[in-house]
Amino acid sequence: MPGNASDSRERDVTGSKPAGGLSSVFNVNRRTFLQTGSAALTSGLLPIAGAREAAAFAYEPYPRDDELETVVTSCAHNCGSRHALVAHKKGDVIVRLSTDDGRYQKDGAFGKDTEEEPQLRACLRGRSYRVRLYSAERLLYPMKRVGKRGEGKFKRISWDQALTEISEKMVYLKNKYGPQALLDQSYAGASYGVLHKSDQIEGLLGRFLGMFGCRTSSWSVPSYQGTTFSSRITFGTIEDGNEDDAFAHSKLIIMWGWNPAYTFHGGNTFYYMRLAKQRGCKFVVIDPQYTDSAATYDAWWIPIRPNTDAAMMAGMAHYIFANNLQDQEFINKFCQGMDAGTMPGWAQGGENFKDYILGTYDGTPKTPEWAAEICGVSAEDIIKLADMYVKTKPAALKASWAPGRNAYGEQYNRMAAALQAMTGNIGMLGGCAEGVGKAFHSEAVAYPYDQYSNVWYASIKSDRWAHIVLNYPNVSREEAGLWPRNDQYDGVVPNIRGIFWQGSDWFNQLTNINKEIQAIRKWDEQGESESLLVCMDSTITPTGIWADYLLPIATHFERHDVALPWYKGHYYIHRPKVIEPLGESKTDMQVFTELAYRLGFGPGYNPKANRDYFFVNDYVDEAYLTDWWHKVQEHQHVDMSWEEFKQHGIYKFRLPEPHVAFKANVTQGVPWGTPSGKIEILSTVLAQTQDFTKTQYGYHIPYIPKWIEPWESLNHPKREKFPYHMISPHPRWRTHSIFNNIPWLRETYEQEVTINASDAKKLGIQTGDMVECFNDRGRVVVPAYVTERCMPGVVVLHEGAWMDVDENGVDRSGNPDFLTDDNPSPAGAFAYNTVLCDIRKSELEHRPGWDKLATSRSHVFRRDM
Repeated sequence: MPGNASDSRERDVTGSKPAGGLSSVFNVNRRTFLQTGSAALTSGLLPIAGAREAAAFAYEPYPRDDELETVVTSCAHNCGSRHALVAHKKGDVIVRLSTDDGRYQKDGAFGKDTEEEPQLRACLRGRSYRVRLYSAERLLYPMKRVGKRGEGKFKRISWDQALTEISEKMVYLKNKYGPQALLDQSYAGASYGVLHKSDQIEGLLGRFLGMFGCRTSSWSVPSYQGTTFSSRITFGTIEDGNEDDAFAHSKLIIMWGWNPAYTFHGGNTFYYMRLAKQRGCKFVVIDPQYTDSAATYDAWWIPIRPNTDAAMMAGMAHYIFANNLQDQEFINKFCQGMDAGTMPGWAQGGENFKDYILGTYDGTPKTPEWAAEICGVSAEDIIKLADMYVKTKPAALKASWAPGRNAYGEQYNRMAAALQAMTGNIGMLGGCAEGVGKAFHSEAVAYPYDQYSNVWYASIKSDRWAHIVLNYPNVSREEAGLWPRNDQYDGVVPNIRGIFWQGSDWFNQLTNINKEIQAIRKWDEQGESESLLVCMDSTITPTGIWADYLLPIATHFERHDVALPWYKGHYYIHRPKVIEPLGESKTDMQVFTELAYRLGFGPGYNPKANRDYFFVNDYVDEAYLTDWWHKVQEHQHVDMSWEEFKQHGIYKFRLPEPHVAFKANVTQGVPWGTPSGKIEILSTVLAQTQDFTKTQYGYHIPYIPKWIEPWESLNHPKREKFPYHMISPHPRWRTHSIFNNIPWLRETYEQEVTINASDAKKLGIQTGDMVECFNDRGRVVVPAYVTERCMPGVVVLHEGAWMDVDENGVDRSGNPDFLTDDNPSPAGAFAYNTVLCDIRKSELEHRPGWDKLATSRSHVFRRDM
């Protein structure tokens, strides 16, 4: 009855009916409230009849901590760090991940977090790894392509079939096309540790292909090749970095193209920079966009036109020289070619850096006013920064890698090194000589390391492979960037017929993706049997879509290893096998060992194993890692046993003082690793090179740092057609392309193009509008984000989005590498940030992630066709 229904709705939790109905319950007057409150205070809280203890969880059943096993491990990726993860598992399933809390080390305790031993806390990317581990894109079985390359159609096959067909095709291609036919495109993606290492130069794949006798390697490093060149030429080493605890002692930190809020350079960089801020350090950010790091440190933001950094630095150098503010004592003692007085005898009459800056040779003094016209920074600000830098000691000019990922990017890094040297900020605590920034030297190799570790028969600039394939045999050694050899293969351009991708999403990440697609289509036209594409990864990736075979590789949770710090950091993290490999996943080492047995060199490739290693690898991996730890004990004077290290999970070195690069050179007279034994502002190697076409560079490189106009910039005539300069920095919510498929992280930030408000107004664009970014190389579709935090004329599109190409060749994901140029700088620097484009509103579809499809693409990979 209606009356009964109303009656039941008005009963309270005890079943009694309120005297005044609902109105008396919800319309309590002040007097009633005070009376009730007084009674409650007198008698204690009023009990609810029939109350029970709460036992509900957001997800039921949800295991409690005391039901879970805790295992210390680490993250595995190159975010600029490599930090601790603590897996909490029930049975063989990881339920959640936490991170270092101070307990997992010798003499550790909950909450321990000191300047000498800071916690190794993982970022949100690492803590989301459980979603990647169990994602719909997880690759569980060997797969063989059954559709067109790039179509994404595969069927499940056995390991035996996959490895048999791959090994047979390898032999066929080697016999027909020679020892250069297979291209190694391994990189430090998801397979980086002391044992299970994917590495561009000397990893597991390189050793495997080298022993097979068929390998073309890729020598230029996408992240920082211009920087590597500069560090080796100037200092004779890439170990030019302080440990990040040295930042705490700086009085001025200049973050040139560096946003450590997104990409660390040392795992505790933010911790130590916060200490510096608390101690009065001043911060400057030089970047086309106002970054989160600039906001965090209340930094002086100097917006600069992309790829004009070397010009601004030259203007700073002019102010310092013109006002005689340089540290002449340091220059005289430690530098070659900084000025006429430091020129070597064999180079008398040649150019020195000071006279180049003052305009002695070309009649153009590189004044702050000259630089201002190029870089868009006022002469007053250039002078102010130069004066601040030269008069503050110690000061850290942190010349980060991004401005070096440009046309002639090596000149930016060399110009920065000249500024660091002329101010005497090298070799002192709180100063900085960083280019590459590699600091504490770790024992990095547990796998067999011998004469086969880096065997190759051709070595090319990494972003030239598609150009070589498309134009072979009409390709010069200069175009290919061939590394010189001393045998019959010197200058021989490879006829590339296959690619192995290991721990690498390079097809998605290298420049000019449309050109890569054209190269694969050329192979298609030459017949299925004449090429081979193998992708080894734990998840389906955009690169894997183009492969012939997908091999499921165990994640770092599913194999035994040890994590290294990433360029900075003085610690090791034990990585036990937390869970058994999902599906039929195998480690890289297992796959290469079995392939090596099929190709006839199994015992040589893995001398501690027999062929059973493919099925049971635990004992052999333990043996390799135990031997590695003995090297750590011997070389780094560690007294902790291997068993104790495994028990704790983390070993943190306690340094007697912060590690400072080149301190021994400055204080003890140790020579630098250059031909002269000095900091070479004038490079001996470059000055004495007679024919650059016979070098890996291919084209002339000046022997002192110089400003060279790039082939695309806001100062270039091409701007009339493409008026905006696009930069593609690293995102905070991905590590390159890794984690792009994690919905938790993508909820924090949409893949979008950032545009200045004044530019957006001219184009009639508002935040959220769908736009096309395009040039002659490609076209992408993304939503727009309008802000004042980006300088006019510049647009920002973060790298790493998983490509999603429509039938017209338009990328719907917003991957900027459809617009980048595959023409590298002479020294090998990738021109990721040398991009002019145009923008317009669009009605084309944008798809930020594969999981936005009605059905996940993973179903295509898991069904038998």
